[in-house]
Amino acid sequence: MFIYLAYKGVKSCRKQGHDTVFEVAYFGYFLVGFGSFMFHTTLKYPWQLVDELNMIYTTCLMAYASLSYSRPANQQIALGVFLLVFCAFITLYYHYLQDPVFHQTVYAFLTLFIVLRSVYSMEFNLRPSLRKSEEKHRLERQRNNLPVLTKEEQEYENKRDTAILRNMWFFVIFGVSIFLAGFGIWNLDNKYCSTLRQWRRSIGMPWGFFLEGHGWWHLMTGIGAYCYILWAIHLRHILNGDQEHFRMVWDRVYHLPEVVRVSDPSDNANGQANGNFKKDN
Repeated sequence: MFIYLAYKGVKSCRKQGHDTVFEVAYFGYFLVGFGSFMFHTTLKYPWQLVDELNMIYTTCLMAYASLSYSRPANQQIALGVFLLVFCAFITLYYHYLQDPVFHQTVYAFLTLFIVLRSVYSMEFNLRPSLRKSEEKHRLERQRNNLPVLTKEEQEYENKRDTAILRNMWFFVIFGVSIFLAGFGIWNLDNKYCSTLRQWRRSIGMPWGFFLEGHGWWHLMTGIGAYCYILWAIHLRHILNGDQEHFRMVWDRVYHLPEVVRVSDPSDNANGQANGNFKKDN
């Protein structure tokens, strides 16, 4: 699944013109899946490192995408060097320690930080009250002889961005929920491994597969991570002021969502104002 979603993500980045950093992130996502496949096939420790450490590397790539945005070139370089040194330290220390709890803790804190940082950016760039684009703010700028939109233009932008924000929050909640559910199932599988193994033997195959908690962990966290990268892509276009030129397409629950370029911005604006994920026709 990781390999297929990574392929789909890279293909979408090239087709829709998303930033290169997200294409690299999908490559890291691919390595997580490939490393996991090779580890479970061979049970060799080096492949376990490929699996687990690429989770850290990919999260650091997403951290770079978020923190480097609109920064001067020297700050972007400094951030990149810091993250490279950080990844090298984590790699060496984890290889020395060989403690899964250390890896899980680092990954959890990194993920929490970058999600909260992205939510902050989303809120302060879309919510009218936080970006100070309500009518009272427009009138205040007008009194200070600053450039302002017309009342109609501002109302249109506020309605559009509020609808986008509502959709993005739905996507955040969906991605985080499925990720945490997978994490919870994985912990239950670790705690009650012997009991679940007995149940699987009693039930037999193929139904015993449904009690493979480790498998559900891979499936659900993979979907959650894919959703996060997609959300970050959409957020980047919003930060660029291109929310009318890109939209989130998720026409059916059993289809994977995608951020696509809009050929007719007015069509996207109407859909976003209605607060719906647009269907790709």
